[in-house]
Amino acid sequence: MCTALFGLLTWQEALRGRLLALDGPVRAALAGSSPHPADRSAAARFLADLGNWQVAVPVLLLAMVCTTWRARRYGLPRPWLPASAYALVMVAAPLLVALVKPLIGRAGPGSLTLSPGYPGLYPSGHAATAAATYGGAVLLLLPWLVRAAARRLLVAAAVLLNGAVGVALVRCGYHWPLDVVGSWLLCGALLAGAALAVSCWSGNRG
Repeated sequence: MCTALFGLLTWQEALRGRLLALDGPVRAALAGSSPHPADRSAAARFLADLGNWQVAVPVLLLAMVCTTWRARRYGLPRPWLPASAYALVMVAAPLLVALVKPLIGRAGPGSLTLSPGYPGLYPSGHAATAAATYGGAVLLLLPWLVRAAARRLLVAAAVLLNGAVGVALVRCGYHWPLDVVGSWLLCGALLAGAALAVSCWSGNRG
């Protein structure tokens, strides 16, 4: 589903289709009247920065180390496979974003002017980094949580965190809303593929 929706959205972006008409009203609702990122609150800029790889990648790496160590401790076969699957997502997400950006060439919102040679804004690299790393960390940790309430809380925290990053990117004037949605769909497809692979590996242990 995420793959199909990402394809549809990317097609609309490439053609500057009707779906892009949603960007203006949604951005106005989230960002208000001022188009200048400098006018945004420190909280919004902080949340947007949570999509920086320097912040997000160590979170996934920590989850990879912890879950691999626990798998080894419990004697599970191929304990490194789940971490490897989500490491591939962490690598694939920015590569795919870098591939799509110059094909679409989406201009910046408001007064945001892109540097000469910058490939464009769709899909959002920061939103993709946050979704791939925080989402991957959650999917790695979920099997180790015994209580259903803890699992629900972890998933809710990841969803809220990624939502906050996406809203902050729009509010700060760094991206259009559909730039963020595109990254969520792309990473949703990648994470679903990784989770399916991990499930298959787990079902064929030995």
